[in-house]
Amino acid sequence: MEQQSRSNRLGMLPVPRTKEEAKRFYDRISKIYDCLTRVFERKYSEMALERLCLEEGETVLEIGFGAGHCLERMATSVGKTGKAYGIDISSGMLQVTKRRLDKAGLMDRVELYCGDAGSLPYGDKTFDAVFMSYALELFDTPEIPRLLQEVRRVLKPGGRLAVVSLSKEDGESTMLRLYEWAHKKWPKYLDCRPIYVEQCLRDAGYDIRKKQKVESFGLPSEIVVVVKTGES
Repeated sequence: MEQQSRSNRLGMLPVPRTKEEAKRFYDRISKIYDCLTRVFERKYSEMALERLCLEEGETVLEIGFGAGHCLERMATSVGKTGKAYGIDISSGMLQVTKRRLDKAGLMDRVELYCGDAGSLPYGDKTFDAVFMSYALELFDTPEIPRLLQEVRRVLKPGGRLAVVSLSKEDGESTMLRLYEWAHKKWPKYLDCRPIYVEQCLRDAGYDIRKKQKVESFGLPSEIVVVVKTGES
């Protein structure tokens, strides 16, 4: 409850659309999503993935895998002795990603799941690493602490989490204010909104290891890599 209150006091905008509305929206755009992310997100997603430093034999999870570009790279990085998992709310995205992985000959080392990441269908201490690219900000403010605790549950002790997200850190920038105005006006279509990435991760009890501020078309993002400390 305290984490939720602190996040609310940070002033992050709400995400008023329902999960079913989100699913229908991403199903509709699934066939063009790869083109959209190539323009606006791809560069920083790849930077975040590089900072996660995946190794052969590791087990990794991507939350919100979209069109599967990063999941394909993860499956390549962990090799035949590793395993990559992906969860996404959109069945359309799952089909697009499955075709990508089939074409790359990597489907045998990947397991895909269609569902809400707010309740992860994996056992405790399963993963060496978890990756989220422009996905954490899709969850409403009260959901973020719960999701990060779910990630903590499925990470092994010492496991890493890499997040790249729209950032509210530079809250006075003109582009950020314009984007937040657009989010308020069309929340079902611009459901991403800037959040305090590093602060949310600190509140959830993670150790910050790497962080970097980046910018796309004047809109700020953060890349943050954290580690799960302790045995729980």
